[in-house]
Amino acid sequence: MGKRADAVIILDGVVFVAEFKINADAFTGAAIEQVTDYALDLKNFHVGSHNRIIIPVVIATDAPLKPIQLNLWPDDVAEPILSNGVGLDQFLLATVRRFPRQPLLSPMEWMVSGYKPTPTIVEAAQALYRSHRVDEITRADAENLTITTARITQIVEQAKKNGEKTICFVTGVPGAGKTLAGLNLATSRAQNGDGENAIFLSGNGPLVDVLQEALARDEYQRAKKAVPISMNDARRKVKSFIQAIHLYRDEYLRSVSVPEEHVVVFDEAQRAWTREKISKFLRERRGVQAFDKSEPGFLIDILNRHPDWCVIVCLIGGGQEINEGEAGLSEWFIALSKHYRDWKIYTSDQLMRPEYSWGLNLQAMMEGLDCSYEKHLHLAVSVRSFRAEKLSQFVNELITGDAHAASHTYEAIKVSYPIVLTRCLRTARSWLRQRARGSERHGLVASSGALRLKPEGIHVKADIDAPNWFLNSRADVRSSYYLEDPATEFAIQGLELDWVGVCWDADLRRAEGQWSFHDFLGASWRNVRDMRRQSYLANAYRVLLTRARQGMVLYIPQGDAADHTRLPSFYDGIVDFLKSCGISELAPEKVAIPAQSTA
Repeated sequence: MGKRADAVIILDGVVFVAEFKINADAFTGAAIEQVTDYALDLKNFHVGSHNRIIIPVVIATDAPLKPIQLNLWPDDVAEPILSNGVGLDQFLLATVRRFPRQPLLSPMEWMVSGYKPTPTIVEAAQALYRSHRVDEITRADAENLTITTARITQIVEQAKKNGEKTICFVTGVPGAGKTLAGLNLATSRAQNGDGENAIFLSGNGPLVDVLQEALARDEYQRAKKAVPISMNDARRKVKSFIQAIHLYRDEYLRSVSVPEEHVVVFDEAQRAWTREKISKFLRERRGVQAFDKSEPGFLIDILNRHPDWCVIVCLIGGGQEINEGEAGLSEWFIALSKHYRDWKIYTSDQLMRPEYSWGLNLQAMMEGLDCSYEKHLHLAVSVRSFRAEKLSQFVNELITGDAHAASHTYEAIKVSYPIVLTRCLRTARSWLRQRARGSERHGLVASSGALRLKPEGIHVKADIDAPNWFLNSRADVRSSYYLEDPATEFAIQGLELDWVGVCWDADLRRAEGQWSFHDFLGASWRNVRDMRRQSYLANAYRVLLTRARQGMVLYIPQGDAADHTRLPSFYDGIVDFLKSCGISELAPEKVAIPAQSTA
């Protein structure tokens, strides 16, 4: 993943990670963050380091001598030691004497023990763009993802060989790597030199913006070492293979030409627009009259212009629909059944499950079509959180209101994946800041309907600038690090942070032992009775609760008896239910994390 420590010292079973800053006269924040990242990377992803004490050391050769104090975090990673090199040998020896009887550690066995990273989607996209393979940048135990990506590649090769037009539906639980599988296909096909081209499309604007900017910044920095390019050129290059669906769609509204791409990956394909929504949008915003196709139908039509072969890969998330006018899967099969019966269809064998089918009989829609059902086109295991593979199961049980099942599932993950609740926003912020180490990102999220968090200082109507929020450093007030501007479900879907503060409002509350759904209109809350809109709201919280890789704090306000829109009873029921799911309340005085040992 591009991390290169200067030196690793293995001494009596203790692992020291050293970062040298020759001629440096100060210990910079960047150097401290860098060596902390090295240590955490080893602890989390390097097999030989999982159960070891790891001590990062910054050596700034011209800095003044500092007293050395050793503080270990509960996971046996130390706060960075700052040294100018004087007396460092004695410090190393004294340290290992502090931890006698450590299991023996052979340097050779340590080096070959295996590296199993779980990168963020941004890190993964950057690595894939540099021509790495998906199996090189994911955990070795993420076998499902490797098998699925290999099967998708086989389907593409078969379509190319046989001159077939093919559509492939890949399902997966939240965080299972659907986007990663799609990016892997798009980058590998674009780089194979056959001129067939591939593009990754998404209707998720913030995801596209963040990935484009992250890849462009990375391309710009890497080009400095070879043939420098401008930032604008870097952005143009990236946009050739990752793009917002509406820009791609609009291009082929203006032209009847054959598309350059033989392979198109459509992320979150169940969120494609219905015929009614896209027709209204094009009529009002683009002046296009009499458009009579759904977004799925039009995308198939574009690729169908190829005289030889083409492949559309649809990535399908369960329980991720969060907006009006999203078609689900029915529009894809309606279009195939009515107009494209010669297309070959490959689909996950999980497609008929309610979270993907929306209760519709998709099998009936596919009757008479050339369709194959395959288990390898389903991603069943979340790889977003390397600490808790059962997180999506826990969240699903919580959202469906099954406190007993949720508490049982949380028991299995709570040691490695802490979830706490608090009634104090200041406490939530402190918890996040004290948990995040090195460059680990933290941020606040909230439902787009959480309008009565405004008195608490949480303004969901103030849109974030997604690339700045997700990519900029902790010194930038626009970044997630500042814990000021929350990301809503629309901004954060498909993306993630290490540590998340979920700000919970009264739009989703408990009443008579079940979830109660509400919209804030004008000056008061209104009941949401429409089942589809209820599912959108439930899915919004499902999205928010599955964004953290390492842990989260749930902030539920106290409410205000003098404000009829923020009555304490709206929030107390939420807290009681979350506690029944096994989540404990965080007392303000317990925010600080005590060091395991100090010397």
